Order: sequence, then C-alpha cells, then structure tokens
Amino acid sequence: MAFKIETVIEEHTAKMTLHGELDSLSARVFMTEIEKLAGQPIEVLVLDMEELDFMSSAGLRVLIFSKQKIGTHLSIYIVKPQELIVDTLEKTGLHHSVTIVDQYPV
Repeated sequence: MAFKIETVIEEHTAKMTLHGELDSLSARVFMTEIEKLAGQPIEVLVLDMEELDFMSSAGLRVLIFSKQKIGTHLSIYIVKPQELIVDTLEKTGLHHSVTIVDQYPV
C-alpha cells in the first residue's frame, strides 16, 4: 500500500495520520512534513499509526529527527500502532522517547 500522510495543526498540537508503509522512500515525505513544523510553536506531535502497516528504520530516524528539528520540548504521542511497530520501537529503545496510546487526547 502506498504511503499517505495527512497533517492538521491546531494551537500547539500537530496531528499526523499515517497510512500504508513508511519505508526509506516514503520517509522523505514524512521528513518534509516534519520540516514544515519547524519554527512553529508546536509542543505536541500526535502520530496516528492505526493505518500504518510497516515502519522501517528510516521512519525511526524521522522520529528522532523530529525532536531535533522541532525541539527537545516536543512530546510525541503514537496512537494505535501495529504490534510490529511497537516491537520495533521497543527493540530500539525509542519507546522511552515517545508515548504510545490507544487514543489522543489521553
């Protein structure tokens, strides 16, 4: 399934809904969306991953990049990720830098 991303910004929160597969090619699209948030007063990044079937290491790099680009104050919520994605986040230790939830707001 092709990667698709939808972004909505409300006040200090950016919500991105991710669909399909986040691989090395589609990670560029994801990074471009993150770069658009830089310089804006974003405090919370909500990533709805319910419809995301796969995330490669390139997608993980974009998650790390988002904290660097937007700011260390950024809180990242990952909503309804697939089990395989949760496993990847846990194996890499990245689950310590994000909050995994079933719904947002929590």
